[in-house]
Amino acid sequence: MGELCLHQLAENPAQLAEFMTMTGYSPDALRKAAGGDGLDRGLIDYFAANEALLLALCANNSFRPDDFMRVWARLNPAG
Repeated sequence: MGELCLHQLAENPAQLAEFMTMTGYSPDALRKAAGGDGLDRGLIDYFAANEALLLALCANNSFRPDDFMRVWARLNPAG
């Protein structure tokens, strides 16, 4: 799921820049972190908190927002 999120951000440079600013990732650090659990969780959290991005991701990948949020809930059992 994190890979799908990263691809979605790569298609929207302004959102990618915002994510990088919020998380402190440099372009090089982001490339090195790609595919790792930490980045994947961060991306999933970022999309879960941004309804417009979440809806675009779901529409572009043919899954429901509820399915995405179930993944998020499994990663964040305390909510």
